Amino acid sequence: MTASLEHPVATTPGTAAGAPADDVTEQVLAVARRAKTASRALATATRATKDAALHALADALVAHSDEILAANAEDLARGRENGTSPGLLDRLALTDARIAAIADALRELATLPDPVGEVVRGSTLPNGLRLRQVRVPMGVVGMIYEARPNVTVDAAGLALKSGNAVVLRGGSAAARSNEVVVGVLARALEAQGLPADLVQSIDAYGRPGGVALMHARGLVDVLVPRGGADLIRTVVRESTVPVIETGVGNCHVYVDASADPAMALPIVMNSKTQRVGVCNAAETLLVHADAAPGFLPSALTALAEAGVTLHVDEATAALAPEGIQVVPATDEDWATEYLSLDLAVRVVDDLDTALEHIRTWTSGHTEAIVTRDLAASERFVAELDSAAVIVNASTRFTDGGQFGLGAEIGISTQKLHARGPMGLGELTTTKWVVHGDGHVRA
Repeated sequence: MTASLEHPVATTPGTAAGAPADDVTEQVLAVARRAKTASRALATATRATKDAALHALADALVAHSDEILAANAEDLARGRENGTSPGLLDRLALTDARIAAIADALRELATLPDPVGEVVRGSTLPNGLRLRQVRVPMGVVGMIYEARPNVTVDAAGLALKSGNAVVLRGGSAAARSNEVVVGVLARALEAQGLPADLVQSIDAYGRPGGVALMHARGLVDVLVPRGGADLIRTVVRESTVPVIETGVGNCHVYVDASADPAMALPIVMNSKTQRVGVCNAAETLLVHADAAPGFLPSALTALAEAGVTLHVDEATAALAPEGIQVVPATDEDWATEYLSLDLAVRVVDDLDTALEHIRTWTSGHTEAIVTRDLAASERFVAELDSAAVIVNASTRFTDGGQFGLGAEIGISTQKLHARGPMGLGELTTTKWVVHGDGHVRA
């Protein structure tokens, strides 16, 4: 595909990855410069213009679903040959239904208020100066992510609605899928009279291209890594571009002494098994000792029947029904984001022990409590410092779409500017607009 008629951008995997580092850097910087120029086209774009473009992107994805699925099949076949885990293959896989859902997320974005121009606060000073702090686009958003072609679309849609251009580094696992998707989106933007350079990929430049993107300070305004712990640590450590840090999801479900087993079991099952290869899937189940005898036998049976491998402490093993296979848990299990049909399970003496366990091992993403005790729920919410804390519901709800934010660009586990699911508002910054009438400072 071409990002514009004058500036072709290679997106075929490997076509530029072997180029000298200086050449790769210059080519990535050229992409970033075009993105910066393209972003200016959105500075004065109306909401109607952006919303029409979002609908056009959605329609184009559905219209080209056969082409996208064929490319995705190539990525999946290569992943299976390379021994990619089932959880990551699930993240990578597209279907007609998933493409339709991705397109619907773009249409939902079009229904949301435009954050650009929103007045955050304002006042008139005693001297008559009129102040407004308003939301404005970041400019150019860089994304480095793994095996998630849906993120390509989410990032493009969120960037467009919030007035930004986006430069994408999607990783080799989804290279063919992303190549085709970016091409479809770029052509749809051009058909709407917007620059195709608003959505560009640097997958062709491999890992050196990702490094160049991390160092494109001044051209790229913010960088969002989304993927495994190693990827995120590398971007945070190496980038000179400001980073919004997304985090891995070592998420916990705690079943309290007062929990209703009829409520707790569906929450545990949904948190773990509804979709395993995602950051908001539960990885550890904690059960109060008073609830364990009545709850764990049926829970362990249901989990095992769903194909879950159970990594358990001694107290849990003692309650496992005959025939249920369990594996002794280690500290590595408590620390692991499995992204697979694996679950660490522990019996805890009390709420204090549960809180201490979570504080020790959490990644700061999502924790859930199942309880009928108001005081326990209030302590759980107040004393845990994660991006999302949930009472009597599945961890799977920590999601931009589920929160009504539209698609999300990631889930931030940091504390500055953005935390939790990042939607439109998190892709804006603010500027102060000051109106005077010949005012000068004394």
